[in-house]
Amino acid sequence: MPAEIDFCNAAELLPVLMSAVRARGDRLEILVLDLSTTRFMDSQGIRLINDVRRWLRPGAAVRLVARPEGTTSRVLEVTGLRRDVPVYDNLDEALAS
Repeated sequence: MPAEIDFCNAAELLPVLMSAVRARGDRLEILVLDLSTTRFMDSQGIRLINDVRRWLRPGAAVRLVARPEGTTSRVLEVTGLRRDVPVYDNLDEALAS
């Protein structure tokens, strides 16, 4: 994911993400979005994640990776998204669980 997710690029990211999801077909069970290098994210980033969740087939799950001390992790916490979507400290943890 990009270094910043906001009103300038969030709308462009949804088709890119969904194209990758469609390429996997019905085999996609878990989608991991790696936000570990995302330094800034506003409400449009939260909306993007929720839109992706809605477009996935039933039963498919989203997992997020965010550095615990970063702004992105704080945004996930403040907005409550962290309650609904598992957030991991690194990619290896997200893929292993």
